[in-house]
Order: sequence, then structure tokens, then C-alpha cells
Amino acid sequence: MKDTKYLKKAMEYRSMIDALMGNKEFADTVLVGGEVVNVITREIYRADVAIKHQYILLVGDCKDLIGPDTTVIDVSGKYLSPGFIDSHMHFESSMLTVTEFSRLSIPSGTTTLIADPHEIGNALGPIGMKALADEIDNVPSNVYLVVPALTPDCPGMETPGYDISSKDMEDLLNYKNIIGIGELQGFSNAKHVYRNTPEIITDLLASTMYARSKNMVVDGNAPELFGKELAAHIIATAGECSCHETTTKEEAVEKLRQGVYLFMREGSTQKNMAECIRAVTEEGMDSRRCILATDDMVAADLETLGHMNEIIRRTIREGVSPAEAIQMATINPATYFGLDHVGVLAPGKQADIAIIDDIYEMTIAGVFLKGQLVAANGELLIDLPRYTYPAEVKNSVKRGPIDERDLEITADSATVRVRCIEVIPDQNLTGKGEETLRTNRGVVEPDVSKDTLAIACVERYNRSNSIGKCFVKGFGLREGAFAESVGHDTHNIMVVGTNIRDMTIAVNAVIEMGGGIAIANRGRVLSEMRLPVGGLITDELDGHEVSRKIAELERIIREDLGCKIHAPLMHLSFLSLSTSPEWKITDKGLIDVNNFKVLPPIIE
Repeated sequence: MKDTKYLKKAMEYRSMIDALMGNKEFADTVLVGGEVVNVITREIYRADVAIKHQYILLVGDCKDLIGPDTTVIDVSGKYLSPGFIDSHMHFESSMLTVTEFSRLSIPSGTTTLIADPHEIGNALGPIGMKALADEIDNVPSNVYLVVPALTPDCPGMETPGYDISSKDMEDLLNYKNIIGIGELQGFSNAKHVYRNTPEIITDLLASTMYARSKNMVVDGNAPELFGKELAAHIIATAGECSCHETTTKEEAVEKLRQGVYLFMREGSTQKNMAECIRAVTEEGMDSRRCILATDDMVAADLETLGHMNEIIRRTIREGVSPAEAIQMATINPATYFGLDHVGVLAPGKQADIAIIDDIYEMTIAGVFLKGQLVAANGELLIDLPRYTYPAEVKNSVKRGPIDERDLEITADSATVRVRCIEVIPDQNLTGKGEETLRTNRGVVEPDVSKDTLAIACVERYNRSNSIGKCFVKGFGLREGAFAESVGHDTHNIMVVGTNIRDMTIAVNAVIEMGGGIAIANRGRVLSEMRLPVGGLITDELDGHEVSRKIAELERIIREDLGCKIHAPLMHLSFLSLSTSPEWKITDKGLIDVNNFKVLPPIIE
């Protein structure tokens, strides 16, 4: 046997058997007197948990496994759960490295992360995704990647930094820490993709079939799909399908009936769990395919609210029993992803354990990861060395500065009727509307009295140098502008503002930084933050520093600019998500997502 890893595991398992059979071997650690959450049988009962090496030795009466060197921890009155799994998330949305996200999430009981590097894939292609995969080796938690099979998601409607297709799959799916294909957004708008770009379907099938031949997962992405369109999307995944874009009870019921794994999203701005869970609480549907996921969380929420423990708590408040809610963040995702070493407390499984003080409030007293106590009372007990990314994933902003004329929308008449994207708080779905605006010297002007702002998406990779421009309602800005190199999913520079001058200053600040966030008002930059890794992530600050900096930026946007919506940076970033209905903006212009076309901002 050449692989020493498996030989080591065989020797560890032999010593575990010796301990169980009474041959002078004992547990390394025993948690005594806790209430075990059995996610296999959906029971909660009193039992000890014994740990040896990095594995669970026994769940039950463990007094005979306590030897002279065994660490005994009294957990009476506390609950013992498998460590939590976030089944669909993006490190890029948090602006944190894998290391810094782990620093903030481990103390809240999260021990496994399934990340989709869709964002850095759009910006940098395979080199960016491999850089994330390399960093995973720097953290103790279980982290896996599911990579995009296609960028951009809407060819011809947006410009990414790299065009991913089936040509990249063999290389990516054989790289370390990658376990499958991520959200299949290229076939989200099934009807219009089939009619307008059918070649995409053929290419996606080449990718998904290859992944399935390697027994890898393929995540779906099926917002507002029913009937034949949903069935076509399921078939495109070439096997068991998931979806994290479900927003209504009716969708949830349909998808569960069709065998879809329902990823119930509950992140910083997109909160769909309460609606989705009604399929279980009101219709009595089986919850084995219901899975909790965050999709996108900001650093401040990780620090102040928690991570999967907070999502489980919210689920319990919707009328789900604690054991069933915990199943949705442990055994259910472990089953879907084929992770047979995590997700349950049982002999031979990895000893990833969340120690819970109050099972209804999901307060975490301690966290074991691979048999080691790594966090207690919200504090990380182990050292996570800071991680610095290589130069080749930095300096992704390739275009030069813009001027004010680049952002102008012109018209000949004194007033014009314009199309407006309407922000829907806490969703990546948007509405659509119209407004009448005045012109000044032929330039259409935003009107803060009508909460109608200018918005633009500036291509940053120097591939097309195109700029999409239109108007938006819902931010409530009274003055100034803010811009960021975070714009799902192609991540061109997004900017929204009350006037063209401040918008131009903010965009040029982002360009000068090589990616980041900038706020401008009255002709000057008020604050900024660099995001050097793909224009999406900072490796210059730790997780706590990022949380504080984002809080400062959002405070300025709220107090100085008058913004009325919470998490404005994340809300802005989703206004370019061209696969999510109804209207979005890309570097090509205002996108009618439902009809797969670019609309002029002015109504003729």
C-alpha cells in the first residue's frame, strides 16, 4: 500500500477497535453527560461521546473508555450536534479569504464549507479557482469547491474576464479540493437559452456528463422554473439536482416533488428560507431533501449574528423541530454531496462536533474539528496563519480611467420617460418600472425626490470597454455615489449615484486601486477599500478588520449619502445578475432577463 494516508487511517482504526474491545487502549477525549442530537433518527437523548484520533469512537455509555490520559469534559445540560455544513456559499461575497472566513465561522459551529468560486472564475478563470483551492490547505475545516461550467452565464449579454466552457472541465475537476460543478446558471432561463443559444446546452451537457462519470456533484440553478422547463434543467445536471434560487412555497413544493434538493437560502441579503420551509410546515412534505445554505454572507453578520447556527435558529422559529432543523445543515447536505465522513455523530465518523448551550437559540459553547477543541464561547482557540495570494491573481482591473461623458445618458427633449430597475430588499430578484426625468443640456439627470438614481456597469477587463447605463429605484440616496468591482457574476465595476461627477470619481478610484470599493461625494473620495484578489477579496486584512471596514463604509453610505437600504454594497452587486429576473444591468446595458434582450434606458 503506497498511500501512507490510508495506511495511517487503518492503524488509527485498529487502535480504535482495540479501545472498544478492551485491549489497553482508551479514548483521547470523552464528552460526558450531553444531550446528543441524532440526525439519523431525529432523536435527542442523553449520551456520552468518545473521541480517538480525529474520529468518533462511540456514542453512548463511554465510562469504560476513560483511561488515565483521557481528557474528560462535562457537557451536562448542553447539546451535542454534528458540526454544521454550509452547502452553497461564495467566499468572494464576504470579501474574505478562505482562511479569514474560517476564522469567523468556525466558532459558530461551522466545520464544513462547500464554496462555489463562480465569482473569481468569471474574473480570472481557472487560475483564480485553483488559487482558492490551494488556500484550502491552509485551514483546518473541511472546505470543498464546486466550479462553474460556463462563464459568462449569458454570452453576448455581459463580458467576463475569462470564458469558461467544457474545455476547462477536465483540468479543473481533477484539481485538488474540487468535488464537482457549481450552480448551472447558464441554463437558468431554460426557455430563452434553448431558443437563442442552444449551443450552450450541448456544452453544459459535455461538462455535466464528465462530472457525473467521476461521481461528482452538479448543482442546479432554477429560479421560477416549473413543469417542462424545470424538467429540462434537472436533466441538464445529468443526475441529482439542487437549487438555491427558490423563493416561493409553490416553487419549493414543485421542486421537492421533482426530486430536487431544495437549498433554502438565508444569507445577508437574500432570505428565502421562511417561504421555502412552508412546504414542510404547511404541506407536511418530507424534509430529507431540504438543505440550509447562506449563498452570500458579509463579514459583519458572521461576527455579530453567527453562521449556520443562526440559520438553524431562524428555521426553528418557523416551526421546525430543533433536530429536524439541524438535519438540514448536517446529514442532509452530507448525503447530497456524498461526504460520508461528516454530518453525523457515529462511530468512525470525523469528530466534528458543535456543543450547543441553548438548542432553540443555537448558542455555541464549543466546537470540535477533527477531534480537536478549536473554539469555545465564540473564540477561536487555534492559530490560523494569514494567507497571502500570489501576484498572478491580482491586478485584474485592466481598463483605464473613465470620464463623465462615458456615464451620460443623452436625450433631445426637456423631459424623458425612462426604464428603472426596482430593488427588492433581501432578494436578488428585481422589479421593473418607469419614471419621468428632466434633462440638463441634453443629459438625463437622476431625481432624488423620486428615488430615481443613475446606475452603470463598467467593463473592467479591457475586453470590450463597454459601459451599461440606466436608472434604479430603491436605494434612497440623497447625494454622492458609491462603486465596487463586485457585480455578480461577471464582476465588472458597478456604480450607483445621484450625479455623474461623483459616480465617475468613485469608478476611477476603484480602477486606480486595481479593484475595491469607493465612496464619493461633492467631488472627492470619502472612503475606500482595496480588494486586490480578483477585485473581489482582500488578503490585506483579517476577518475582524474586514468586518469593521465594511461597517465603516456602510455607515458612510447610510449617514453621509442617505441610503435607506441595509447592506447596500451587496444589494448593488446583485443588480448585474443577468440570470435572475426581472431587469438587471450589465456592461451591455439594461437586461430584460425574462426575454433575453437588451433594452434602451429611454422609452421612445
